[in-house]
Formats: sequence, structure tokens, C-alpha cells
Amino acid sequence: MELYLITLKGVIDQSGFVALNVPTLVMLLVSLLLLYLAIVKEFEPLLLVPIAFGCLLVNLPLSGIVDPGGFLYFVKFGIDHELYPIIIFMGIGALTDFGPLLANPITFLLGAAAQIGVFFAVIGAMFMGFTMPQAAGIGIIGGADGPTAIYLCSKLAKEILPAVAVAAYSYMSLVPLIQPPIIKLLTTKKDRAIKMEQLRPVTRTERVLFPIISTIACGLVLPASVPLIGMLMFGNLLRECGQTERLSQAAQNEVLNATTIFLGIAVGGTMNADSFLTIATIKIICLGLIAFIFSTAGGVIFGQIMKVATGGKINPVIGAAGVSAVPMAARVCQKVVSKENPGSFILMHAMGPNVAGVIGTAVAAGAMLTLLTK
Repeated sequence: MELYLITLKGVIDQSGFVALNVPTLVMLLVSLLLLYLAIVKEFEPLLLVPIAFGCLLVNLPLSGIVDPGGFLYFVKFGIDHELYPIIIFMGIGALTDFGPLLANPITFLLGAAAQIGVFFAVIGAMFMGFTMPQAAGIGIIGGADGPTAIYLCSKLAKEILPAVAVAAYSYMSLVPLIQPPIIKLLTTKKDRAIKMEQLRPVTRTERVLFPIISTIACGLVLPASVPLIGMLMFGNLLRECGQTERLSQAAQNEVLNATTIFLGIAVGGTMNADSFLTIATIKIICLGLIAFIFSTAGGVIFGQIMKVATGGKINPVIGAAGVSAVPMAARVCQKVVSKENPGSFILMHAMGPNVAGVIGTAVAAGAMLTLLTK
């Protein structure tokens, strides 16, 4: 009996129970909450499930999973060296049809206008005491582009990466809840009911030349944007050139899916209690929400300006799609418009600023890197 008790005590002493503390329990609850939102509420499950499970793994005491030589130690290599976000951008490029943007290039301005929230959040973060590099990483949340936020933070401010990544992906998943009230606040029923003319067909030549010319132009003007813009355009070229169907399908499916898994687990693996349960995390999440709201509002307000400038031919609602959440933001715009005018179809029109938002956020990140690194 005594031997049994000694053995039992030895097992308990080596178990994770002895190392449990309040912060660790809180983070385990956070991981369960994120799993609930992803699985039950369907908030961006493809990203939130891996992130939540990574958070669960890293907060199980004494597992050694994140220690040198552990599984998460090696998985995080892809974040520490910016591999995952860049590969994700290649997959996004392969998945994305740039046709709506090429058919109506003026909508590129809506994508640019929707970046205003990024700069509002940068200013707000500096007032709250964050350093300029940290403020840049926080501000990029307003672009609603998780890979870009991770890429920028991994370059400028790794210490805030967990909070920024969770905030960016959370607000991406909450687009259907956050954007409609802002759109309705800044538009009238008459605005939302505006029908837009059908987009012109885009030639294959235009589709092939666009990613090549864009890469050259962005690379020469803003070299720091080349990793993100270059791989985005490379993925799109695989899609459009007509000669690389197998590579395009791989980029859209196997490569993108595998990278998404490891990116999510790696991000979750950074969410240990010591780095995540801080006042700074609360500030970052609040600033991210402000950035996202201002980005949506900036796009809609500029949409109103374009409506007036074009004599009512532009539905200002499509400006809300200028954030980078592709294609969710465009779908939200269509849903809002359909409630006012079921016969109005603006989804493809909204994809123009939506795609422009992806490019705009990557360019904004490149500009910040250029200004803040030597």
C-alpha cells in the first residue's frame, strides 16, 4: 500500500496539475472560448480552430511542446522568419479573381481609402504609450488582413504578435457583425438601393499583364512590399496564365491549407499566459476594433464621394469592401444591399475594392517597414 501511495504521489508530482495556476487556467478558458466561436458560431473556423488549439497546447503545463526541440518550437520557425504569411499570400493570389478591379479600376481608390483606420490606430497606439514599431503592427489590424499583420509584427514587434494576430483574425471573422451597422449609419436606404451597371469583360492579356506590371511597379517604388505583393501576384499569375493549372490548384488547396494549419497553430503557440495576459493585450484589442471601424467608415465615406462624382452610378456600400477580408466583406456588402433592393447585385463590383484592399494593406505594411527599418 505504501509503495502504491509513493508511486501515485510520483505520478501526481510529474503531472501538469501541480503547475496549474490562475493565468494558465484563464488561457485554457480563452482557448476553449475561441474553439466555441469557431465551431459553434462559425467565426473564421479555418483559422480560429488551429489558433485556439495552438493556444490550448502551449498552456498545458510541463508538456515541453514549446521548449527548444519541441514541436511548437520548430513550427514557430515559419512565423519567426515570415514564411507562413508570404506563402498564404501566394495562395490568396491564386484564389482571387482580379477581374472586377481591372474592369473598374476607379474602385482601387476605395481600397486605398479603407486604409485610413490603419493610420488612426497607429496614432492612437502612440498616444497609449506603444513604440512606433509596435504602433505600426497594431495599426495594420485595421486592414483586416491577418497574414499581413503577422508579417509586419514579426518584422517590427514580435513581443505583441500574439495579441495582434488574435485581434486581426477575430475582427476578420466578425466582419458580418461589425460592418452592417457602420454601413447603415453612413448611407441612406436610397444609397443602398442603387443599382450598378454590369462590369465589362476583362481580356486574358489584361489578366496576365496585371500581376507582372504590379510586381515591377510596387517593387521599384516600395521594395519592402515585394515579399507580400510579389507572392500575391505570383499566385495570381499561376491562376491566369493558362499554363500552370496544376501549380495554381496546389497553391489554392494543398499548399494553402497546410500553411494555414501551421500558421494557426504557431500563432496559438505564442499565446502563453505570460505574454498574452497583459494590459497591453487589452489595449491592442481595443485599438484593433477602432482601426477596423475607421477603415470601414473610410471606405464608405469615400464611396459617397464617388457616388456624387459619378452622378449616382456608384453604390457607396461597396466602399466597405475596401478592407482586406476577401471575399467576406464583399459578401456583407451584397447582403446589406439585397435587403433594400433584392434585384441589385453588387457582389462583383464590391470585389474590386476588396481585392484593392489586399494590395493596399500590403503596400501600407511595406511603407511602414521602409520607414521604420534601416
